[in-house]
Amino acid sequence: MNLLAIDTCDARGSIAVLRNDEIRAGTVHEGQEEYSSWLLVAVEAGLKAAGLGLPEVDVFAVATGPGSFTGARIGLPAVKAWAEIYGRKIAGISRLEALASQAQPGAEYVASFFDGSRNQVFGALYRRSGTELQRVGDELVLPPAEFIAWVEEQTAGKPTRWASLDPEKVTEDSAWSGRAGRRDHVLQVSSNLAPVLGKIGYGRALAGNLLDALALDANYVRRTDAEVFWSGRKNSAVAPK
Repeated sequence: MNLLAIDTCDARGSIAVLRNDEIRAGTVHEGQEEYSSWLLVAVEAGLKAAGLGLPEVDVFAVATGPGSFTGARIGLPAVKAWAEIYGRKIAGISRLEALASQAQPGAEYVASFFDGSRNQVFGALYRRSGTELQRVGDELVLPPAEFIAWVEEQTAGKPTRWASLDPEKVTEDSAWSGRAGRRDHVLQVSSNLAPVLGKIGYGRALAGNLLDALALDANYVRRTDAEVFWSGRKNSAVAPK
């Protein structure tokens, strides 16, 4: 099974080409180049290095968010178009799940997060069920202290692994050091998430848990600035007398 995995959900994006769960080629997004010009070139180079073309890709794996609105709107439409053209299925995967899958074993829960800007983090909590991760509640965007408190409440103090691209967003908050008796730490995982997405996608393909192009959608978690601005204008408008 040939898989093409793509993450364009923030500046730390990447692509990877896999044969089953073996990484054959890949590259990371470096610098400030726009994804609109970087993605197609990176995909072409990765497939060429793996000795493949787009028609030979069996499954596409793509990060559905959360993260950059602009980045997601480049990666997801590209994957949807390729899946439509070649009649392929898609594994749509949360970046937070990709982070959580890299956490060390040995605890019932895994909390994953990364910088959401505006003094917030994108975060989620997962519960281990055998080799699977089952999300607890929704994905969130919260100030670090509120995310820490939410995880503590949901886990009822049970052992929890933490995984992040940006550990300092939580560990430098006073709410983290103030947790009495807790000695856990945050594992900083690689920002090269495309290989991880590909391996998760391979597992979903084996389980028959894939999407078609029409069912694939982004999960931004946070509303766009335009939506917030428009809502604010509506709420502040004075009704005519």
